[in-house]
Amino acid sequence: MIIAIGSDLCNIERIAQSLDRYGDRFLQRVFTAAEQAKAAKRPFTRAGTLAKRFAAKEAFSKAVGTGFKAGVFMKDIGVVNAPSGAPTLALTGGAAERLRAITPPGHEAVVHLTLTDDHPWAQAFVVIEARPV
Repeated sequence: MIIAIGSDLCNIERIAQSLDRYGDRFLQRVFTAAEQAKAAKRPFTRAGTLAKRFAAKEAFSKAVGTGFKAGVFMKDIGVVNAPSGAPTLALTGGAAERLRAITPPGHEAVVHLTLTDDHPWAQAFVVIEARPV
């Protein structure tokens, strides 16, 4: 059963401006080491790569109903790739705890993520499914 959905639309130019203005401070505050490494491998689309991940963090925070408060921080939400190559989320700290809190007893949460971009926009959708254990 679907227990939550969230979406976000992010302007790639806004992320590029944040990178130019705040540089490493912005990267360290918002993105995991894995996300930073992925973006570094894509120098011509670095801002777009990060914008999709920024949108994914926002979409997840909306899906769990907290935004970035109640102990849910941006770096607790990391975009990673499954062995198939599909994007998904690696959750730690308050984000993982919030996911556990909204998951019904006797179920496990499965996070589905889709990302897309078409300059100047990046978009993410998160669907959280509860599967019986």
